[in-house]
Amino acid sequence: MANPDPEEQEAPLDPAMERIRRKMVLLQLVSGGILFVCFMAVLAAVVYKVSQGPETAPVAALGNSVPADQPLASSVTLPEGFDVQSVSLSGSQMLFYGAIGGQQKALVFDLNVGRIVADVTVVGARQGL
Repeated sequence: MANPDPEEQEAPLDPAMERIRRKMVLLQLVSGGILFVCFMAVLAAVVYKVSQGPETAPVAALGNSVPADQPLASSVTLPEGFDVQSVSLSGSQMLFYGAIGGQQKALVFDLNVGRIVADVTVVGARQGL
């Protein structure tokens, strides 16, 4: 049993349908081209990001990285009469929360810089937390 070629069986389209078919083919080509350009842009962005390398940590950027054989040594001088109530650590910054002369204060010490970078007076805090 011979299978006839499908193109030989189809009758030619009338001119209106042929115009619509050509418009659809053109639309498909334009859409494919836009999709290809967008794909290449995303690919270029990925290659750019990969080639930039990893971000360096701020501690290493300042040259104050922790040695492998010993811990980082630093000291902080708190104001005279400062009563420490709590201490918190976040990254390279330490928060000393306490009171001095009846006023609540928060002092922020930066390990990278080696000094107190913020002195905040807390107003309206409840005593004895």
